[in-house]
Amino acid sequence: MPSRVAAIAPAAPSAAAKHFAAKLALETDCWDMHESVKSGADDFVLLDVRGRAAYARAHVPGALSLPHAEITAERMMAWPHQTLFVVYCAGPHCNGADRAALKLAELGRPAKVMLGGMTGWADEGFAFEAREEIEA
Repeated sequence: MPSRVAAIAPAAPSAAAKHFAAKLALETDCWDMHESVKSGADDFVLLDVRGRAAYARAHVPGALSLPHAEITAERMMAWPHQTLFVVYCAGPHCNGADRAALKLAELGRPAKVMLGGMTGWADEGFAFEAREEIEA
């Protein structure tokens, strides 16, 4: 009798490759984000899509505050159309990043979700920034 793990046959390697490539096209993780920010990468815009007060208390260094409810076609005109946006929210218990990524995709904008959000960033031991003034 096979184990619970092997009871359902694994996907063919070609199917698994397609699945994981598609997943990585939609997501990034805190480690890759940290390394990219640290290296000064400028090929994406990092958006904190939580409320502005939460952003002011603590956010990922380099992130801009743009609550998901404020993502509109007009607002996004501030960036070239092909700009890649990476979005995050509070953590795995929050769907704000998914809401933001969906809005961006519906506007024809490339988007990825930073897995784990603030919780993931903290779990990795990375530092946060805080801001006294909240940008509008």
